Amino acid sequence: MNLRNAPFSLAAAGGALLASAVAAFAQDATEPAVEAVTAAVPTLNSGDTAWMLVSTILVLAMIVPGVALFYGGLVRAKNMLSVLMQVLLIACVAMIIWVFYGYSLAFTDGGALIGGLSKAFLAGITPDTLSGTIPEYVFLSFQMTFAAITATLIVGSFAERTKFAAVILFMILWITIVYLPIAHSVWQSTGWLFKRGALDFAGGTVVHINAGIAGLVGALIIGKRTGLGKDLMPPHSLTLSMVGAAMLWVGWFGFNAGSALTAGSVAGLATINTFVATAGAAIGWSLIEWIVRGKPSMLGAISGVVTGLVAVTPAAGFIGPVGAIVLGFIASLICFFFVTTVKNTFGYDDSLDVFGIHGVGGIVGAIATGILVSPSLGGVGVADYAMGHQLWIQIEGVLFTLVWSGVGSAILYKIVDVIVGLRVRKEVESEGLDIVEHGERAYHG
Repeated sequence: MNLRNAPFSLAAAGGALLASAVAAFAQDATEPAVEAVTAAVPTLNSGDTAWMLVSTILVLAMIVPGVALFYGGLVRAKNMLSVLMQVLLIACVAMIIWVFYGYSLAFTDGGALIGGLSKAFLAGITPDTLSGTIPEYVFLSFQMTFAAITATLIVGSFAERTKFAAVILFMILWITIVYLPIAHSVWQSTGWLFKRGALDFAGGTVVHINAGIAGLVGALIIGKRTGLGKDLMPPHSLTLSMVGAAMLWVGWFGFNAGSALTAGSVAGLATINTFVATAGAAIGWSLIEWIVRGKPSMLGAISGVVTGLVAVTPAAGFIGPVGAIVLGFIASLICFFFVTTVKNTFGYDDSLDVFGIHGVGGIVGAIATGILVSPSLGGVGVADYAMGHQLWIQIEGVLFTLVWSGVGSAILYKIVDVIVGLRVRKEVESEGLDIVEHGERAYHG
């Protein structure tokens, strides 16, 4: 070894070692940053996309044929087609509104109550645009079905006595002025209830309380059906109503489990809860009816099914299965009391018990979510959870929905009444809406 060149060799070796160390340190330091950037970029997940496509179609099945047949079977035969027509056309109108401006106002950042028009007519959205791990077209289609079904639910409160033109005009105004602000407030990051930490997994406030109170207000303003309390008005086909209720239960898995927006563990939790809360409610309603009236009826059983589905909606991804059973059972008892006792005491004609089941069931579910989300009760928990605090937030969401939807709906009913009139003439009501309003009959012979 040449000692004279040794210092230079050592220096070279040291420099190389130092350079390697610096390079290694730099790589270690930059890898997390690269990973963070990569993680922040949305990536399409085909499994999530497939599940959300299925969920969207399932929610459509809840509307047609689900709601249409459930409601249609509960009215008299002479009004069957009017209900089917109202449900179908309301859903179609809601879809067009959603594309034109509904999605943008509900699901873009903006104020505490409403978004902006940056995505009106779906501006800026392409097949490659993502919302999380799914195409934005899929996300907006899923949310579109929620707007559609919420509006159709209201029909049951004033069935058999309302003009078709009035129903359609009211729904156009209602979706715009009532539904969109509530959806934005609860589900969009800039919404005030979202910021407050309100828990509404799949629409206890946005869908059920919203529709329930709008229906009750409509029933009060439009008035009772002619002959109510004197003439018999039994459901003309509980068979069709049973089919509709069954379609609702099947479709509700898209409604609840789809609200996880991913095919993962949360969707699994929502699925089991949608099974057992509904079962608990159907058993509860049948049991209380058996005790009070001596016989469990099919009408009572399917009313229990819908009650359980409604009550578990805001809680589906937050509570445990045992909590879901308890929730469904208790909700059925409370809704039974409202449908059979409160309605008769106050004398309002909520034709198909939209408020008694959707409104009251939604209130019970929304408030109970604040309790049953507790890990000590089998729930998943939320950050900084305190039961009293969360309960108050849930109550705030319920009160806001009742006031916004109740007052807003009352004003809109009055506007529609001035423009086209709300109620059909007595002779039309006597003849039936099918033949007079639509020129058809559901049945012949």
